[in-house]
Amino acid sequence: MDMSFYVGALGMKASQDKLNIVSNNLANVNNNGFKPKEQNFQELINYNLKDGRDEVTDRQAGAGVRNVSTKTNFAVMGVTTTNQATDYALENEGDFFQILNPGTGEITYTKDGSFHNGQDTDGQFYLATANGKWVLDAEGNKIPGYGEDGAGLDGNAQVKPGAVHVTYPSRLLNIGDNEYQINPDDAGNEAAIVEEPQMIQGAVESSGTDVAEEMTNVIEAQRALTYAMRVVQTDDELMGTVNTLRA
Repeated sequence: MDMSFYVGALGMKASQDKLNIVSNNLANVNNNGFKPKEQNFQELINYNLKDGRDEVTDRQAGAGVRNVSTKTNFAVMGVTTTNQATDYALENEGDFFQILNPGTGEITYTKDGSFHNGQDTDGQFYLATANGKWVLDAEGNKIPGYGEDGAGLDGNAQVKPGAVHVTYPSRLLNIGDNEYQINPDDAGNEAAIVEEPQMIQGAVESSGTDVAEEMTNVIEAQRALTYAMRVVQTDDELMGTVNTLRA
């Protein structure tokens, strides 16, 4: 394959990948606790210069660009006051709520503290997420539902959600619905219970999407895609001319 055609094709793919990520960030601009993603690129020629002359890699062409990783930005955003007793906002970047999937028993983590009272099969109400998962306290138990005044529906004192601190948030796996889990193969990443988590009741953390920044990224990605397409088109025209002369 002609090198310039190959470089242009890689540029088109990288630009399209960036547009997909930006589109996802913009689509979640109104989702509480959403954490936007950022794409990191690498020039292939620079990578291969670090290898030996006879080194065999999956990027033998030695030119173009590729997506190295997609990083999630877990920076704490502003909070929106809701005055709902069931809503919470965490103030520490590495802290997450623990939630339990009632069907599988799987525990995942989220930044979205927009909870509500959900009814379990036993007829009792417990604090739940929008997609029906139970919010856990510091002991790993389900939390009895809240009344409008914030008191427990069971007449007992109010139990607040627990929080865990993840050692390396950037290494969490995104499983969708603003939920994350620790990679089973990542032995160095752990989630520890926070004794006194910094959280605000009656508020939720806003989406981390910066519309102005994302629109700038859209323009950049679109222009890069256009330039890469021109490279492919020009190369195709040149090859067509060469083939015509040969004929």
